Amino acid sequence: MYRIWAIIERDLRRFRRSPTLIMVSMVLPLVQLVILGYAFGGKIKHLSIGVVDYDHGVPAVRLKEMFQAVAANAQTFDTVAYADEGAAMRDLREGRINAVIEIPPEFSRKVYEGAAPKFALIEDNTDQFTSAAMEGTLTEMMGPFNAKGPAPGMSAGATVSVVEVYPYVPYIQYLLPGSIVLAIFVSAMIGGGIIFIDDKARGLHEGYLVTPISKFELILGFNLAGAVKAVLSGMVVVTVGSLIAGVPDPLNVMRLLRMFVLVVVTGLALISFMFLLMVRVNDPLVPRAIFGVLNTVLFFPSGAVYPIGAFPPWMRALARVDPFTYAVHGFKELLLKNTGFGAIGGDLLFLGLFAGGTMLAATGLFKRTL
Repeated sequence: MYRIWAIIERDLRRFRRSPTLIMVSMVLPLVQLVILGYAFGGKIKHLSIGVVDYDHGVPAVRLKEMFQAVAANAQTFDTVAYADEGAAMRDLREGRINAVIEIPPEFSRKVYEGAAPKFALIEDNTDQFTSAAMEGTLTEMMGPFNAKGPAPGMSAGATVSVVEVYPYVPYIQYLLPGSIVLAIFVSAMIGGGIIFIDDKARGLHEGYLVTPISKFELILGFNLAGAVKAVLSGMVVVTVGSLIAGVPDPLNVMRLLRMFVLVVVTGLALISFMFLLMVRVNDPLVPRAIFGVLNTVLFFPSGAVYPIGAFPPWMRALARVDPFTYAVHGFKELLLKNTGFGAIGGDLLFLGLFAGGTMLAATGLFKRTL
């Protein structure tokens, strides 16, 4: 243990003298959390829709009143009245409004006759998210518009009563587990890749080879030193990120303790994986060249940004062997559901076995020769 501790102490002293590395490993994941959390999260609101009413009948007026109700409550869109379609279409093409609703002249008559009345939604479909929000809101609105009054004391039909088990989870909270794992991964890239290869390129690695330390002790020392840095980064993002994202009761001691255990196991798994990839590499440009691709391959299939159930089969197969997947799932269980070790036992088991397997493989590949 004395020899292993000497390796850990030397690596941590070097890390302390590199404030830039500390900032990169801790601050950048928090910046990504804030930017992506608010860029992709939330419901689309305050779209602008022009309304051209050629009918002016009672059903048309009722329809426009429902538009105003949407603007006052859900606030998905606001309506702008136009006298003719030409002006509305011109503003649509020039980007002043997002869509045009045209109520045809015979709309009210067809409503009274039950002759399948229609009105047109002319939308700017270059933005699919905006189009989907408008179509979904209008589709939901047609249910109450078409509903006929029920008989006294009777229900109009079957309905769904939604019961949410947990409080509303904004996207920034949904993204937080992935940001924590990303912070740990950045530390693993630095400690298990860049610093290790730079030591080899500068000749510092040769000093280890003339000592009596074994290959396993050397790899274990490197891994533990990298894990300490990864745990430091991970816990900073856990606490600060929880406060930024508005996680309920972010400083709960028992949850922080469970999070610490998961951060440690995740750090060991990722740092061991990086050493396995870099143990035979000598060119300092190699880790810098592959880390961007590696980040993409590990981060996005993990379910950190979008549910795994939406992936194609080959991508779901990749997610099943991705250590990010199990770390992200574990952090989601602890952060968003406030569960215990029983919910993340499988994640801890996979990450622990992954860390042990990659560490043993890295030890077998390590060469004590120059």
